[in-house]
Amino acid sequence: MGRRRAPELYRAPFPLYALQVDPSTGLLIAAGGGGAAKTGIKNGVHFLQLERINGRLSASLLHSHDTETRATMNLALAGDILAAGQDAHCQLLRFQAHQQKGNKAEKAGSKEQGPRQRKGAAPAEKKGGAETQHEGLELRVENLQAVQTDFSSDPLQKVVCFNHDNTLLATGGTDGYVRVWKVPSLEKVLEFKAHEGEIEDLALGPDGKLVTVGRDLKASVWQKDQLVTQLHWQENGPTFSSTPYRYQACRFGQVPDQPAGLRLFTVQIPHKRLRQPPPCYLTAWDGSNFLPLRTKSCGHEVVSCLDVSESGTFLGLGTVTGSVAIYIAFSLQACLYPEFAHGIVVTDVAFLPEKGRGPELLGSHETALFSVAVDSRCQLHLLPSRRSVPVWLLLLLCVGLIIVTILLLQSAFPGFL
Repeated sequence: MGRRRAPELYRAPFPLYALQVDPSTGLLIAAGGGGAAKTGIKNGVHFLQLERINGRLSASLLHSHDTETRATMNLALAGDILAAGQDAHCQLLRFQAHQQKGNKAEKAGSKEQGPRQRKGAAPAEKKGGAETQHEGLELRVENLQAVQTDFSSDPLQKVVCFNHDNTLLATGGTDGYVRVWKVPSLEKVLEFKAHEGEIEDLALGPDGKLVTVGRDLKASVWQKDQLVTQLHWQENGPTFSSTPYRYQACRFGQVPDQPAGLRLFTVQIPHKRLRQPPPCYLTAWDGSNFLPLRTKSCGHEVVSCLDVSESGTFLGLGTVTGSVAIYIAFSLQACLYPEFAHGIVVTDVAFLPEKGRGPELLGSHETALFSVAVDSRCQLHLLPSRRSVPVWLLLLLCVGLIIVTILLLQSAFPGFL
C-alpha cells in the first residue's frame, strides 16, 4: 500500500510508551519518560483533552503528572483509576475531572515545562501541582498504592490489566510470574510461574480465564493458577519453513451483534530477526474452547502492539518500524495501513471508545485509532465511514431490473406475455 502520513495530534517532551482513552471524559492519557538516567528527559503522565475544532479532532494538554525518576512503560484503565507500570513497580493513580465555571489560580510547585502545542490544537496552559484547571475543566490526580510486581535480577513490569469488574488487576514481567492484586489495596491474592523467561502480554477474560504469552514461544490459558490449555496456532495455520515463531500480544474482544460471544486475538512474530523477515500472523480464536478460527498474514513488518475496538469490530496494530494498521476483526483484512507513520517503534495503540464521548468526538468516521512511539509523538488514524446502499434502494433496483427484462423479452418475442 502507498505511504500515508498520519496527522500529528500531540508531541510530548519525552518518549511515549503507553496510551489509554477514558470514555466518560474523553481524556487521552499518554505516559512515558527517559527513566532514571540523568539525561534531562523528564518522566510523566500527560492527560490530554480531546475536542472537535472546525470539524477536526484535536488534543491539548490539560494536566501533566510528574512521576519523578520513573518512566511509565505500560498502563491499564479502570474507571477513574490508572495502573501504571514503572520499573519493577505498579503505581495506582486516581484522576477526577470536574466542570468549573471559571479558571482559578493554580497550585505552584512544579518547574516542568509543558510540551509545545501542535497546529490545530486547542489552547492549553501547563500548570504544576496535582490540580489543574483548563477552560472550565478541573483535573485532580493523586497517587494511591504502589507495589513491587517483578523480582528478577533486572526487574521490569511489562504488562498490567484489570479484570472485567475492575476489582482485580494482573501483572507480568521479566521473571515469568503472574501476580494478581486486589484493587485499590494492591493486596496480593495469587502468584504463579507462567513462563520460562519474560511475559510479553496477558489478557483477562470476562469468565475469569487468563491468557499469557511469553518469550518461551508459548501461549497459555489459565483458570487462577491452573493450566487449562496451551494455544497451538500452527495446527490450522499456514505452512512455513522451520523458522520459530513466538506470540507477541493477546487481547480478548467481543463478537459484534453477539452479546455472549467472545474472541481471542493473538499476534505471532518470528522469534529471530532475519535479513529477509518472514511474515507476521494474526489469529482469531474461539473464546470458549480456544480453538483457532482464522489465521492470516499481517505483513513483513514485525508487530509490536495490539488493541481491539470496544465492539470487537476492528483490530489495531503497531510495528517496530513505525507503521500502524487497522484490520477488520471478522475477516482479518487490513482496511487502513499508514506506513511508517512514526518512523520508529510504535509502543502502544488505543481505539477511541464507542461509548461515552466517543461518538461525539468521532464525527462521521467509522473508527479512530491513536498511536504513540519512542519519537514522543501521538498520532491519530481515522477510518472513513464505508458507504452502504439502503435496502429500499436495492429492492427498487431489483424491481426495475425485472420490469426492464420483461419489456425487452416482450419486444424481442411478441406474444411472450
